[in-house]
Amino acid sequence: MKRISEYLFIWALGGIIYYTIEVVFRGFSHWSMFVLGGFCLLFFGWQGLMQKWQDPLWLQVLRCTLFVGAGEFITGMIVNKWMKWNVWDYTNQPLQLFGQVCVPFLILFSGLCALGILMSGYLLHWIYGEEKPHFHVL
Repeated sequence: MKRISEYLFIWALGGIIYYTIEVVFRGFSHWSMFVLGGFCLLFFGWQGLMQKWQDPLWLQVLRCTLFVGAGEFITGMIVNKWMKWNVWDYTNQPLQLFGQVCVPFLILFSGLCALGILMSGYLLHWIYGEEKPHFHVL
């Protein structure tokens, strides 16, 4: 039961945070971004716990940025291309793929990943008694 509570809490927190960031910077968001933001924060904590927080922070950020990019691409293909909800469109951005992901935003997301990794690690430790993270850059 603790594990379910842990996963739901981190997922909901990630959804709330990402949805709020989009509303603040874009003026609107979509429920699919809540779902994706939740899964991303869940992954940030999960990958750290699986590696016992031993990997250097740069590697965790890279891993999480790739996860975010893949998640955004898959979500975009479903909600923008298949469902035609037009939630976002990066076609006029440099280094984009089918208008669903682009390198400039992935770089921006990497900073959010770093913050999310730190936050999820400490929250999982403080609230759920998971292993205390020991972050190191190299």
